[in-house]
Amino acid sequence: MKNDQWLGHAVWPLRAVTALCLALGGWGVLYVMNGQDAKHGLDAHAQDAACPDSAAAIHRVEPLIKGEVAAMILSRAPSPMPDISFEAPGGAVKKLGDFRGRTILLNLWATWCIPCREEMPALDQLQRKIGSDEFEVVAVSIDTVRLEKRQSFLASAGVSSLAFYADPKASIFQVLKAVNKIEGLPTSWLIGKDGCEIGSLQAKADWAAPEALALIQAALR
Repeated sequence: MKNDQWLGHAVWPLRAVTALCLALGGWGVLYVMNGQDAKHGLDAHAQDAACPDSAAAIHRVEPLIKGEVAAMILSRAPSPMPDISFEAPGGAVKKLGDFRGRTILLNLWATWCIPCREEMPALDQLQRKIGSDEFEVVAVSIDTVRLEKRQSFLASAGVSSLAFYADPKASIFQVLKAVNKIEGLPTSWLIGKDGCEIGSLQAKADWAAPEALALIQAALR
């Protein structure tokens, strides 16, 4: 057999094998991609199952992210917030988990933080307007020095509707920073009654503005 005839006979099986490998390889890639998509879908479904109230609230509030709350970032896969603890009025220890069953706006602030001071009266108005057994503004001071300034500031700012919560060691800031939930102050989290994050806003906001009230009320429905 001549060389060119031998090559002609050899090339066909090689082409067939190559085509078969490509087909199998493509099927394998498709299988892996579909498997990943299915896994992600299952994860998302599991997260929604763990956080049903917050998942539903996200859909309700999404059209209302504008104006004073335009900087809010919604959680695309709601998950439980870390069960941080802090001091409640009277010095008792309170955990975030103690608020399950209620929607809350968790806010971290400090007297040395100028934007925090500026938004505190609006947070107080929000609590006064719609605070109830179903909703509370949970504003937590993380001042670590000159602690007497905390309540004197609140009094001078006319804040009277907010319960006084504090973490004089600022440990909750470190806990939340470790899980990439905070970069600076002020930061607020809207948390559903299932204890999961609906969204966060890492800036000051006029929480008494109509768009902020509409967003909170939509979360409560």
